[in-house]
Parts: sequence; structure tokens; C-alpha cells
Amino acid sequence: MEIFIREIEENDYLSLLPLWSEFGGYATAENIAPHYARIQNDERYKTFVALFEDEVVGFITSVQHYIIGIEGSHMIIIGISVKREGQGKGVGTKLIQRMESYAREKGVFSIHLNSGFKRTDAHAFYERNGYSKGSYGFGKIINPK
Repeated sequence: MEIFIREIEENDYLSLLPLWSEFGGYATAENIAPHYARIQNDERYKTFVALFEDEVVGFITSVQHYIIGIEGSHMIIIGISVKREGQGKGVGTKLIQRMESYAREKGVFSIHLNSGFKRTDAHAFYERNGYSKGSYGFGKIINPK
């Protein structure tokens, strides 16, 4: 399976909607375009897609921010997903490696991500790629739509 990783392009977003649905279904055809417009020129955000035979089969997206007392920025992987037919074939690892390479180029100090308790296969994947469990993630919706 020959996988090519590149930065996301606007026309990739609609093909990612089924993958975004795994994260709670917030992404829709209606809100994807404004999202792309907001982040396309914001250097804190970065998204890469994985292509197999010119079809998007996965993505990884992140945001950078600063932590008081640490020189360099910190990166959070907001989402990573691979279509079922691409799982177990190295697509996710290539996406993680590309994001890590980008982070090194930008002088990022550390990378973190959150993963649901029940996603044990994903946890094993992250651990195989050098990530360790370090904390619980907490969240609260304060302005429901």
C-alpha cells in the first residue's frame, strides 16, 4: 500500500466527514468551509491527509500553543483517523510521523493527545508510536448549539 502524505486542501474536507463523525459528529458539509477559511492562514493549526491511489484515506490535525515556563510550543493532536480499509497498514503511523517531523521543524517541545477510555485499540496504537498515558482529559460544553 503506497501512501502519500500531504497538507490538507479545501477539496479534501468533504471526503473527511465520515472520519470526523467518529469524534461526535460535529463536522458537517455546512460548517466545514467556514472552518477551513478560519484556519487556512493560522499557523497554529496543521492538518495532513493520507492518500492512497489519489483517495483520502486518513488525516491528522493539530494545534500549537505555549506553556508558561517552557521555551518552545506545545502541540495537541486534535484528531487522527484512518478509514477502516486502511487501518493496520501503517497509514496512521505515517500520519503521526509526518506530524512529528513538522513539530520538530517548528521547534515544538512536546505533543499530546486525548483518547476516549473505550478506544483501547487506539491506545495500543499510540503506545506503539511512543506515546504514554499521562493524564485524564476533561471537557465541558458551555455553549451548546
